[in-house]
Amino acid sequence: MDLSALELFIDVMQQHSFAAVARSRNIDPSSVSRVIAKLERDLNIRLFQRSTRKLQPTEAGQLYFDRVFPAVTELTVARQQAMEVSQTPRGTLRVTAPGVFAEKQLTPLLPEFARRYPELRVELLLVDAYLDLIAERIDVAIRVGALRDSTYRFQKLRSIEFFICAGPGYLAEHGVPERPEEIVDHRCLLFPRRDHSLSWLFRDEAGAITEMPIQGQYLITNSAAIRNCAVANMGLTLLPDWLIEKDIAIGQLVRLFSRYTVTATDFNSGVWLLYPSQGFISRKTQIWIDYLGDNLRSNIHDIDRDMRVAQ
Repeated sequence: MDLSALELFIDVMQQHSFAAVARSRNIDPSSVSRVIAKLERDLNIRLFQRSTRKLQPTEAGQLYFDRVFPAVTELTVARQQAMEVSQTPRGTLRVTAPGVFAEKQLTPLLPEFARRYPELRVELLLVDAYLDLIAERIDVAIRVGALRDSTYRFQKLRSIEFFICAGPGYLAEHGVPERPEEIVDHRCLLFPRRDHSLSWLFRDEAGAITEMPIQGQYLITNSAAIRNCAVANMGLTLLPDWLIEKDIAIGQLVRLFSRYTVTATDFNSGVWLLYPSQGFISRKTQIWIDYLGDNLRSNIHDIDRDMRVAQ
């Protein structure tokens, strides 16, 4: 039986839509329908109940999927491994990452990656939304912050620290807060993301946590825009180290509350790599994972050193 037809059938089962599979594969929906129809004729069973509203597997279709999925996965893995033994890395690598993080930390690494692997094509989807890696055929997702999804394989590249900071002009005019309780006397720039509360958590050296509600005139959903407003002396803000470490090092921003660990989410924020939970990782995916692991970590270590010198 045609392995490509079985792989397409598995995609339809996982995405519950001919149209979605067609979009992800960049083919016409009628092509998907024809392949499934031929597979049904070959098997002499109906795999799906079709209607204008939804696509549902039949009982026979679900049973067939449960039995063939492990076998097709093994065949696909065997084919990929055999092809990659002696080949130069090539093909298309689909990656998703948050836009601001990619601009600041990821895109500077692309020229060297392109030089090393000229036959690899990278599709970089810069969105803050958490995409479905299976439905969108994503090889690797970069996620920043607290890890919310454990259905994929993942590894933590590095931890993230959040710093409360402000421009020196703002602090000269309004004073420097020294205790968490003094936050209420200051204008704050707010980041109303779904995983960020409008409270800041302060953990002192003894481990005690103080939660302080914050308020301000400006709610901004883009961290780079908040950074720009902070540099322009518009108020206090809480931002990740990877975004503002250079500003702190050169004095454009002043870090506050250095005796506290501060967050608006939880204290396990990090930069994470996620990839679909399959037993085999393609060579192109492993190359990308290793490259980011080596270069993002070393880049952060250089910046941490610069910040210590500035302080």
